[in-house]
Amino acid sequence: MRIAQLVPGSGNAFYCENCLRDASIITELQRHGHQPLVVPLYLPIVLETENYEPSAPIFFGGINVYLQQKSLLFRKTPRWLDRILDSPFLLKLAGKRSGMTQASELGDMTLSMLLGEKGNQAKEVKRLTNWLKESGKPDLVQLSNALLLGMARQIKKELGIPILCLLQDEDIWIDAMPEPLRTKLWATMSERASDVSAFISVSEYYKEQMSQRLNIPPEKIHVIYTGIQTEKYKQSELPYNPPVIGYLERQCKEKGLDVLAKAFVILKRDDRFKNVKLMIAGGMTPGDEPFVDGIKRYLTQSGVIDDVKFLPNLNIKERIEFLSTLTILSVPAEHREAFGIYVIEALASGVPVVQPNHGAFTELMNILKGGIIYEPNEPEVLAREMGSLLSNPERAKELGNIGKKAVEERFKIEYTAKKFVEVMTNLVKNQ
Repeated sequence: MRIAQLVPGSGNAFYCENCLRDASIITELQRHGHQPLVVPLYLPIVLETENYEPSAPIFFGGINVYLQQKSLLFRKTPRWLDRILDSPFLLKLAGKRSGMTQASELGDMTLSMLLGEKGNQAKEVKRLTNWLKESGKPDLVQLSNALLLGMARQIKKELGIPILCLLQDEDIWIDAMPEPLRTKLWATMSERASDVSAFISVSEYYKEQMSQRLNIPPEKIHVIYTGIQTEKYKQSELPYNPPVIGYLERQCKEKGLDVLAKAFVILKRDDRFKNVKLMIAGGMTPGDEPFVDGIKRYLTQSGVIDDVKFLPNLNIKERIEFLSTLTILSVPAEHREAFGIYVIEALASGVPVVQPNHGAFTELMNILKGGIIYEPNEPEVLAREMGSLLSNPERAKELGNIGKKAVEERFKIEYTAKKFVEVMTNLVKNQ
């Protein structure tokens, strides 16, 4: 099966759940003889797969999209000029600053992109559609997220093939917008959702959320959990001399890093845990640096900075090694997450997790049973629950082993890919 996967690029490597999901699916589809055409959008793609090679030039180049939004002139420029602005050199420079821009600052551009052939980037939609026709028509087009819905209508009209759209954490972006723009964005996404043949959500929780918010019939949304290559992960010995608390996500307030830092300080004040260490890994964009600097100042003022390590932007091998050194892991995200691949990765290493009782965490822990869920999501409560595992090594080991077995039984990437192929095959067959 020939599958065109439209994947937004970040221009740099950082811990992004959507990117990890896309990379694992691409690799597994290739391994089973399918032909995923990876079409990068906005910025160069950095994927964790040895077999990845771009199948297409970059479309909707970040610089062109921005200029077309700001000026009528750039909506009519010739391709030779657009090509210069789409050069890898310039886009890599733009990628270094991409994390400096907040969702709330890009609301009008988000709306324009959702309007597709009626938006300010209409010529980019036409260029992508023409390329898909001329390069060998795919059997199906897969959108990496619902913020790309504006492309679906024209592709479906010109190519007459099914469109599949993945759903994960779009609400974080849209809900950061001010009113009345936020309501308009949700309404536009809902209207454009009708152009898609089927959706795949990463959890039952998020399926319910997006079914309601986009008015999508529940039967049109399939739930497929993101899987990993479980055999790559190393078993942690769950060290207790000293014990090590881990964090693995983007280093920002939305993911609760400040909550974890405060909980860590509370633990350090307890004589039972005075030797505990904290290792903070995951993505950090330029825009996150002021927040992380503030966390470092707080830890310094609290007298615990010497027991904390920051490890931004680890590659897959470094991440596996990092997980194998942990006693427990916690990512006390403020937002109700659609999934939480770090929960799966930690338990693949036998590391128990301590997570807030909301969003997909509740669903995942009901399946995995490899840790503790708590509420409310406050430092004092988190410190207490982490302390309950740090003071009971046998219980921590038991939970880690239970979770590891569940991940190996339910969250292998082979299972994920098999279910993806089933959905795609049915869409193509019934087109």
